[in-house]
Amino acid sequence: MTALLDESGLAALAEETGRGLAPGEVLWLSGELGTGKTTFVKALVRGMGAKTPATSPTYSLVHHYDSPRGPVYHVDCYRLRKPEDAHDLDWETLTTGAALVIEWPERAADWAPRPTRRITLAHTPNPDVRRVEVA
Repeated sequence: MTALLDESGLAALAEETGRGLAPGEVLWLSGELGTGKTTFVKALVRGMGAKTPATSPTYSLVHHYDSPRGPVYHVDCYRLRKPEDAHDLDWETLTTGAALVIEWPERAADWAPRPTRRITLAHTPNPDVRRVEVA
């Protein structure tokens, strides 16, 4: 699926996605800086029923949110200097939750678990609209 969405449309899609995730899904979330990856995760976590609002784990690399369906793990690989740095993340635990969302998965290379869904966000000529691809 490909769509052009404003911020509220992106949040609605993400919340709906969160409500429909099967246990143990791994989502790869890609896109340039400022395309709305964190906005997407905030709404997805809300859709999974977590009470704690999601924030960007850019500096801590991993955030954990409790949802009625189990833990939701949010990994941001942007700050990894080289793919081998991803070795230090506890991928075995991260894949046992209700969902694992990985921003910038390409920076973790083969360390990142294979996705069940890929979401790519891109800028468009309209600064208020993003191109969203879900595979």
